[in-house]
Amino acid sequence: SPSSSSTTAPRIDVYFSIVEKVQPLDSTWWRSLQAMKNPKQRAQAYVQKAAMKNADDMILYLQGGPGFGAPTPVAGLGLSSEGSWAGKALSKFTRVVLMDQRGTGRSSPVTKQSLEKRFPDLFLLDGKEEEEGEAMSIQSIQDLETEDASKVKDALVQATDFLAQFRADNIVKDAEEIRDALLLPTNDEHPRPYGGCLGQSFGGFCILTYLSQVEHPPRVCLLTGGIAPMATDAYVLYQSMWERVKERNLRYYDMYPGDIAVVQRIVKRLWRQPAPLPSGGILTARRFLQEGLALGGSPSAFASIHSMLSTAFLDDDDNDEFTKAFLKKMEYESSFDDHPFYFLLHESIYADGPKFSPTRWAAHRAYEDIIHKTPSEFDYKLTSRLNNNNNSNDDDDVSGPTLFFGEMVFPWMADGDYVELSGLGMRLLAHGLANKEDWGSLYDFDRIRAVLTTTRTRAAAAVYVEDMYVDFDVSLKLTQRGGPLEHCKVWITNEYQHSGLRDNGAEIFTKLYGMATGQIRTPS
Repeated sequence: SPSSSSTTAPRIDVYFSIVEKVQPLDSTWWRSLQAMKNPKQRAQAYVQKAAMKNADDMILYLQGGPGFGAPTPVAGLGLSSEGSWAGKALSKFTRVVLMDQRGTGRSSPVTKQSLEKRFPDLFLLDGKEEEEGEAMSIQSIQDLETEDASKVKDALVQATDFLAQFRADNIVKDAEEIRDALLLPTNDEHPRPYGGCLGQSFGGFCILTYLSQVEHPPRVCLLTGGIAPMATDAYVLYQSMWERVKERNLRYYDMYPGDIAVVQRIVKRLWRQPAPLPSGGILTARRFLQEGLALGGSPSAFASIHSMLSTAFLDDDDNDEFTKAFLKKMEYESSFDDHPFYFLLHESIYADGPKFSPTRWAAHRAYEDIIHKTPSEFDYKLTSRLNNNNNSNDDDDVSGPTLFFGEMVFPWMADGDYVELSGLGMRLLAHGLANKEDWGSLYDFDRIRAVLTTTRTRAAAAVYVEDMYVDFDVSLKLTQRGGPLEHCKVWITNEYQHSGLRDNGAEIFTKLYGMATGQIRTPS
């Protein structure tokens, strides 16, 4: 729970799984373990069977996000020695710990449904909005003095405080609790840290919090596309990230120039008439442009987007009717409805203490400031010629393609575009988190540097030159002489995008592990 000393604190469960090699002679015992219905008995039986006195042979995996559970072994994570990072990890460690970070997967998942159950008063006035057919402003709720409004405001404080417990500082504490639970009890006070930890993207951010706040962090820390932009204001960061998103867009259109007209046609159609989606929500022009989130993913990302766009219209006539397959695909490709945590807490990962709080919709503010420098190539209303009419000013037209958005969240996402993010309760919560001024600290430069200097923990990081999600320049600055990560071995490459660990995990794990342990001399 958020506070072990508080009996009234909401309970937060943390789920994890363990991957290890099973010998044929032990297969009967493993089947009997799975047959146990009581989780506590199953856990106790496993601890006794494993008989681990220390965690040297365990490696912890921290998933990217925030808001997504750990991959499922076999189904979502290959285990062959050449097929994934996990297969390679099992050649160095006995066990891989896959933790669903709190709020994700099976660890007290944060969804609109779970929030409605946990904080019903927060949603008391949602029905009033539906009846009146008009969204209530945040200020109108603050000014309202009815009994229901008071309950909503009290619930908002509780829900905001609750979700504030779902960041990296508590994620690493959960990891420590898991490690302690797996080890045999001992009277020896000698530290028993994890033998290793691998953090992808946001998981790497969590590793830096681990190094900052846990006395005995994992002995080997590997980060892939995961150097957090420490000591960088979120607004300043997004000003830079918008430029990286632009470059990725231009790369896409260089490969598929025919899609320039297709995207403009889709945006014009959605601007004129947004399309209802099969499971609720509305496909607006702005929501459609959020498909750009995938542009920086795997090598097949460009081809996947192109394939989706090629199915957009039923035919080539002028009625611009969307195919049902396209609308289903648009709904499937968007992760926000299924993972509202990703929306609610995304910018909080940059809120490192009061100095960098509140974030106040930093990506949105940076975007608005950019497009107000008229004419702006980021303004899809201009690039898609949405204002072309007899009264339009031709001087405002911007030549060039319509740019997709990147990994950014916006306040309008709670205004009906996404059904699971919308409604008054969700909108209040999103704005409450965005305007929270007292976020706790996540990183300690001096402590990170001290831990890595003593070689008590050794670290290596893959930094991707063209990463669309983590700023390359900021990452590099933190690894320079005098920086907190000066003693972290750095592999700089443009061979992979942000998804390198998924695309060639075996090679990347081998490279970074060898660097961290001194077996591979990179940098030379």
